[in-house]
Amino acid sequence: MEKSDIFWNASLAELKQGYIQEKESYICLLCGEKFEKGIIYPHENIFYEAERYMRIHIENTHQSVFEYLIGLDKKLTGLTDHQNHLLRLFYQGKSDKDVQKETGIGSTSTIRHHRFALKEKERQARIFLAIMELLKEKDEYAPAFISPHKTAKMVDDRYAVTKEEQQEIIKKFLPEGLSGRLKKFPPKEKQRLIVLREIIKRFESDVIYTEKEINQLLNEMFDDYVMIRRYLIEYGFLDRKSDGSQYWLKK
Repeated sequence: MEKSDIFWNASLAELKQGYIQEKESYICLLCGEKFEKGIIYPHENIFYEAERYMRIHIENTHQSVFEYLIGLDKKLTGLTDHQNHLLRLFYQGKSDKDVQKETGIGSTSTIRHHRFALKEKERQARIFLAIMELLKEKDEYAPAFISPHKTAKMVDDRYAVTKEEQQEIIKKFLPEGLSGRLKKFPPKEKQRLIVLREIIKRFESDVIYTEKEINQLLNEMFDDYVMIRRYLIEYGFLDRKSDGSQYWLKK
């Protein structure tokens, strides 16, 4: 299962804690890092068992689960920039008066109104989630759509691709599999998305690549590696320094 699938299939309780438990390990939902049960991990001259170390990892790497989730694209969170800013301030423990002063919005009663609006949004989300869970039990014809990657910049109908369509597209453009070359670059947006998701599997997480290394990896798959590199960045799979000297997988 891909990292994005693990993230989207997690329960609410698992999302809140930021990791899931498997038979032999704990997996970070935010970046895919895995810590094996039964192994002791050192941190600042103290040794921790796997689950406790996972919580340390989330704090050190991602600040908090809240910070990671609130930092996702608005297409994934459903939050406006204004709502996002308010939630960050509320999470910092600021009072309505403090938030009003910092934002310059109306009065403290205005801030309380925003709190009420966010609470209403939460109630609506809970009802909608329950409806979708009930629908899942009855809708036997529902197609299995692929999940958008967490770093997606533009979540729209290009992601309306079923797993069957995904396999067909991969077979058409990468007939020799991930180790082979790209037959041609897909002309359609949906096809590009699927192919780019496959190409990115050739990269390792937690590795910083130079531009030369990125170009070499992509050139092994397709002659116009500059175009592939550009699309990987545009679709939110890769990130880089402003001068183009370093590249890495977005998480």
